[in-house]
Amino acid sequence: MDDTTASPVAPEGNALTARGLTKTYGSGDASVTAVDHVDLDIPAGVLTAVMGPSGSGKTTLVHLLAGLDRPDSGDVWVGQDQITALKDKQLAKVRGRIVGFVFQGFNLLQTMSARDNILLPLRLNGIERDDAWLDSLVDMLGIGRELDRKPFEMSGGQQQRVAIARALITRPQVVLADEPTGNLDTHASAEILSHLRQSCRELGQSVVMVTHDPTAASYAGRVLLFANGRVDGHITDPTPDAVLAGLDALAGVQR
Repeated sequence: MDDTTASPVAPEGNALTARGLTKTYGSGDASVTAVDHVDLDIPAGVLTAVMGPSGSGKTTLVHLLAGLDRPDSGDVWVGQDQITALKDKQLAKVRGRIVGFVFQGFNLLQTMSARDNILLPLRLNGIERDDAWLDSLVDMLGIGRELDRKPFEMSGGQQQRVAIARALITRPQVVLADEPTGNLDTHASAEILSHLRQSCRELGQSVVMVTHDPTAASYAGRVLLFANGRVDGHITDPTPDAVLAGLDALAGVQR
């Protein structure tokens, strides 16, 4: 009799899938469960926003989905690739090719030009440079004049556009963004959000974005409401008013 248990398989058509995803920090009375047995299906080609009260576990969730942190239990797939089953070296290689991440603080190298920052993931992962793809990203994001400048010579909005180009340069299946407009003014935020939505519609990317801003969330095709480390609902085709109503409802849920 064969006692071998078949490995779980992600549903087809998802950009990201999570099953039983759990992450706890600390121990004993001081322990905090940031992500609590989350099951998640992120469809391909959609901009998905994740919203919830401070301390609800949103950032931990996207770090787990990106493979930047390891869960205590549960599994994550990017497409059909189960990244939680990989060892660190394998994970770094897969993450560098199929996952892009946009950090709230940009995380650009100050000693390198914008062009070199954008191309860095290609160098680190041994991927051949595609000048036509680079040109298309530069045109879409409007950063042609910034390519030879260092990050400290650019505005916050310009740096964020460079960071988005860096996240997209490897043609990843999915891009995760942690408060990508948190440090930007209203005009720059609108431009960045338009570019993220455009990357889904025209470039075939799937984007998961953590945000605290109902207006930013309204750019998404779907909003996930997150409280106490769990998905507590979702909004399809969101408007700022619908998102605010959802957040008001969460206020009574978050402990």
